[in-house]
Order: sequence, then C-alpha cells, then structure tokens
Amino acid sequence: MHPTSKKILLVSALILIGVYFFPLWNINLEAPQYPEGLGLRIWVNQITGFKENDLQNINGLNHYIGMKPIDPDDIPELKIMPFAIGFMIAFGLFNAFKGNRKTVYIWIILFLILGAIGLYDFYIWEYNYGHNLDPNAPIKVPGMTYQPPLIGSKQLLNINAISLPSVSSYLILISIVLALVALIIDKKKNR
Repeated sequence: MHPTSKKILLVSALILIGVYFFPLWNINLEAPQYPEGLGLRIWVNQITGFKENDLQNINGLNHYIGMKPIDPDDIPELKIMPFAIGFMIAFGLFNAFKGNRKTVYIWIILFLILGAIGLYDFYIWEYNYGHNLDPNAPIKVPGMTYQPPLIGSKQLLNINAISLPSVSSYLILISIVLALVALIIDKKKNR
C-alpha cells in the first residue's frame, strides 16, 4: 500500500482508543416529574447515569412498571466489548504496518458485521427490558410495553425516551470511513 494510505490506516486504528473514554450510546428520559431529565450512558464496559443518581432513579421508575433493574454486572456484552475493540485496534495497526489491501477489506467487513450484531443485540436487550414485565408491578397499563427506541424518540406514557449514538459510535464510524479513504487513495496512487 501507498505510504499515505498506511498513515491514514494508522490514524484509523488509533482513533479507536477513544472508544474506551467516551460513551457509545445515550438514552435520555424527559418527564414532567424530572424537569432536568434522566439519562443513561452506555460505554464499552459499563452503564452509568448521565448524572450521579440517574441510574438509581431510572431503576426506581422501572420498578413501578415492572421492568427489571438495569444492573451492568448482569450484561455480559460489557465484559466482551472491551476485548472486541482491543482486537479491532490491533488488527487495524497490523493493517497500517502490513499494508495489505485484502486484510483492510476484511477489517472493514468485520467492523460492519460487529456493528450490525451490536445493534441487533442492543435492540434485543431493549426489547427484553421493555416487554418482560413483572406481572405484580404496582403500575399496570394493559397492552403497554416500555421498550425505548433503538434510534430516535418514543413516547412511553408521560416519558419521552430519546436514544441516540454517542461519541464512541462516531469514532467507530470515522475509523471505518478513514479505512475506506485509505483504500481509495491507494487505488488512485497505484494506477
């Protein structure tokens, strides 16, 4: 590969280190009883509240409608994802130094597959939390489910749930785009 393409691949791989320092996804809840809102931040290895007590308050609300508590220790993906990102960084660095177009394509395809699996898994996680409700919950609304949207906003009783990608998701997208740019530049330089 052309030296410029290798440098772009190096940046593409190194930018992924930021995934360990910023959230992947945000879920915000807007409700009259919480004028400043509540929020969840989903990281590569943990789930936190946007503010100090948000996760605790969300779990309190969830109790009343029969949702099980959100306990990061019960989510195995949070233990797996740091290693998956580490592997993708290492594979990206390998590509930057080796400069083999075929392995760069494999890296991009693997990223897209992992992203699709991650989004599907997140959808299933949201589905299970929003549909598998405790029949003995204090508040029951017949036919009501509480699954937040995968992307976008959704009204759940008097709560507006907003679910959007966060900084780390964009870092991953930038990494993929940079890898594609590296391939395009290499193709043009080798004509």
